[in-house]
Amino acid sequence: MFSIVSILTVFVNKALLSSDDIDLDAPLFVTWFQCVVSAVICTTLSKLAQWYPEQIKFPKGHPYCKDVIKKVLPLSVLFTFMIASNNLCLKYVGVAFYYVGRSLTTVFNVILSYSILGQKTSFGCIACCGIIIGGFWLGVDQENVAGSLSIMGTVFGILGSLSLSLYSIYTKRVLPLVNQEIWLLSYYNNVYSVFLFIPLMLVSGEFSVVFKYNKLSEPFFWGAMILGGLCGFAIGFVTALQIKVTSPLTHNISGTAKACAQTVMATYWFNEHKPWLWWTSNFIVLGGSAGYARLKQLDMETNHEHRRYTQLKV
Repeated sequence: MFSIVSILTVFVNKALLSSDDIDLDAPLFVTWFQCVVSAVICTTLSKLAQWYPEQIKFPKGHPYCKDVIKKVLPLSVLFTFMIASNNLCLKYVGVAFYYVGRSLTTVFNVILSYSILGQKTSFGCIACCGIIIGGFWLGVDQENVAGSLSIMGTVFGILGSLSLSLYSIYTKRVLPLVNQEIWLLSYYNNVYSVFLFIPLMLVSGEFSVVFKYNKLSEPFFWGAMILGGLCGFAIGFVTALQIKVTSPLTHNISGTAKACAQTVMATYWFNEHKPWLWWTSNFIVLGGSAGYARLKQLDMETNHEHRRYTQLKV
């Protein structure tokens, strides 16, 4: 489910952010509108659940409660930064390179897990992170050789990887504060992001760009924007759900595997022909990520068996 929704969201967002049919240079506005759609959906479901409690179920919660804002707002800031950097990366790079551009998530996950949670990583896992970094570097180099490298897009890709790792870790911390309710967390994140994006759009000057946009009254434009909003809502929900039922590590690895399939689809869809070194960079990143996942799994099994043995001995 996560892979399907994620791939669809990437292709829809790419069309909204840089296609000739839309031709709107306002990536933050596009991202903000997706948050608006998600917030409206959640607000509607919340109200319907109050009016028809037997037919519709939605967890009780109020995003404008002071205590809720205090608990969830820091995560919502990360959420805003994550979706903004992801869309900005997608605006400047092709869908095919988006995989490599966002491939450092696992590396950041190791660094942040140690610095924030105090979790140490085995030498083998660290070596796999080195392989991922090597694949990322080769991919950037090959984009440069092809003349299609976007420094801005690459920087936003790195920031997107960093913010996703942070968001994954802190989601696990915040979920207990909202009774493990995924819908409620999605509701709060999107409502707060609607307000957090406004100063960002003011600073970037996107309001004037939108007001001057010549397709603002066309149904096709708003239809595409609403579709993007529905995809944004869906990806936010399934991301939080996957983190809840698995772990931040599993989510990040799943995202990497999904991106590999996404790359193949993108090269076919956009009729892009890539040299073998470019494909090698993708396989290096995928191999490093797969190796990391396997070694991490073995480490977790070993630790579990050690704890079990200790308990039985006691």
